[in-house]
Amino acid sequence: MTVGNVLITEDEIQDRIRLLAAEITKDYESRDLLLVGILKGAVMLMADLARAIELPMDMDFMAVSSYGAATQTSGVVRIIKDLERDIEGRDVLIVEDIIDSGLTLNYLLKSLSMRKPASIEVCSLLVKEGLQRAAVSCKYPGFIIPPDFVVGYGLDYLGLYRNLPYITVMNEEEIAAV
Repeated sequence: MTVGNVLITEDEIQDRIRLLAAEITKDYESRDLLLVGILKGAVMLMADLARAIELPMDMDFMAVSSYGAATQTSGVVRIIKDLERDIEGRDVLIVEDIIDSGLTLNYLLKSLSMRKPASIEVCSLLVKEGLQRAAVSCKYPGFIIPPDFVVGYGLDYLGLYRNLPYITVMNEEEIAAV
C-alpha cells in the first residue's frame, strides 16, 4: 500500500524515539513517571517509547476528540475516555502523535494540571509548523513538519492508514478518493 509522499521514514522515526527515550530516562530517573497516551493516534509512539525508556513506569490512556471527520481541528475538545489512575503528586508525561493547532493539548494540560500532578510535560512525535493557535510547550518533540495533512504511524484519515510504519503527506486527490 502506497499513500502520498513519505515525509519521515520508519528508520528515522525509530532513531528519534530512541533519542527521546534516552532523554526521558535521564530526566525522570528516581521519579514516579506516568505516561499518558492520547488515543488513538499515540498508540504506536506510546508502545515504542515505553519499550525504549529504561525506567520503571506506569501507563494510562485518554481519548479526546476535536476533529470528527475533518482534516483540521474544530477547536471543540471532548474527553471520550478519562484516566483510570490518580495523577496527584505524580510526574506525568503526555504522549501525543501530533501538535497542530495546540488547542486540544492546551485543553488537556489545563484539565490535567487541576489534578495536581508533581509535574506535567509533553512528548509529541510531530509538531506542525505555523498552525499553533494556542501556545503549548513540548519538552520532547520528535519532528517539526510543514503544515501538510499527514497519516501513518498512528495518524489516520477516517480511521485508515494508522498502520503505515512511516509518516506520509496525503494530497487532496487521495483525501477525496477515500
